[in-house]
Amino acid sequence: MNVLLIPRLALKALSQNKMRTGLTMLGIIIGVGAVICVVAIGEGAQASVERAITNIGANMIWVEAGGVNRGGVRTGIGGTKTLTLEDYEAIRERIHVVTNVTPQADTRVQMVYGNQNWNSTVRGVGPEYLALKGWNITKGGMYTEVEISRAANVCVLGQTIVDQLFGEQDPIGETIRVKDQPCVVVGVLEVKGASATGQDQDDGFLMPYTTVMKKIKGQTWLDDIMMSGIAASVVDQAEQEITALMRDRHHIRPGADDDFNLRHPTEIAEAVKQSTQTMEGLLAAIASVSLLVGGIGIMNIMLVSVTERTREIGLRQAVGARGRDVLRQFLVEAVILSLLGGAAGIALGAVGARAIADSFQWPTRVSSNAVAIAFGFSALIGVFFGYYPARRAARLDPIEALRFE
Repeated sequence: MNVLLIPRLALKALSQNKMRTGLTMLGIIIGVGAVICVVAIGEGAQASVERAITNIGANMIWVEAGGVNRGGVRTGIGGTKTLTLEDYEAIRERIHVVTNVTPQADTRVQMVYGNQNWNSTVRGVGPEYLALKGWNITKGGMYTEVEISRAANVCVLGQTIVDQLFGEQDPIGETIRVKDQPCVVVGVLEVKGASATGQDQDDGFLMPYTTVMKKIKGQTWLDDIMMSGIAASVVDQAEQEITALMRDRHHIRPGADDDFNLRHPTEIAEAVKQSTQTMEGLLAAIASVSLLVGGIGIMNIMLVSVTERTREIGLRQAVGARGRDVLRQFLVEAVILSLLGGAAGIALGAVGARAIADSFQWPTRVSSNAVAIAFGFSALIGVFFGYYPARRAARLDPIEALRFE
């Protein structure tokens, strides 16, 4: 039999019972669509985490005020007042494997402009914060070291705050009230959007750390000291040197607990990324069960088809068709069922992923690899589950087949 004729005969046989063919493909369509949707959600989540790692800042190291044990009770993070500007100066001068060192003092404050008000987070930081976080300014500029030394009332706003307080008005040069302090807007940060945890990164603003410490919070200590290693390979060394320096400066005895915490936020983001990948794999495995069910449905229908077409098979063999010709025809029918179902499932999955993104504001990304794997897997299902019915058809005895009623 002409090999090129087999697909045509297979399509003709499938088209003779369109309802049964459609229902048979439904399992594959749902299975492939579910896999595409799940993988798209997982890929989108991974992309968000990768953006979060970038937003955190390359090789970032974070020293925060820690807790102490007072009368058997731990005060928790931020429970100490021992992290000072002198610590910041010591790290900047003595730890040579870090760069972009900046203090930080932050809190939530109420902001007012005209008849508009907004509650947001102020971060008291130095100019190095922009380089540390890879953040740019789209309007105006950053405050200077002179303004920091004077504890000047200046600020750089995130875009969400600009939208809430100013709308379409240019905020540069305008004066807002931060808590009880008048503050001149000198810059606007570029839009960063939501973080991997869904937090709006544009809902915040920057002020000189001296201003926040003295005029907003009324404290002489720092909440954090932030910096980045000069390379990924020196982060561990930097953390060891910082720990030794801080313990020495704070006169902490050997064996005693630190009164500060050392963080490497990218490790947290990487942990989130790994858990996302694990969850994506689990959900994809669950969705793949639908493909297995669809394959079983194909095998069942092909067995029914072999029984219904027994006389046809006997007639073909009687006029010269060989067993392998019959096997090829039924195997091609099974593969065509799977491929058509796979193609429809890919379309359904892509539409579903887009609907999820639009309805729930959840990041999704349909990758070409996922599409190729789903399509290839559907073809393998056709071969695997179609082989037994095709082999059974090929082994029918022509005489017995012709006698079949």
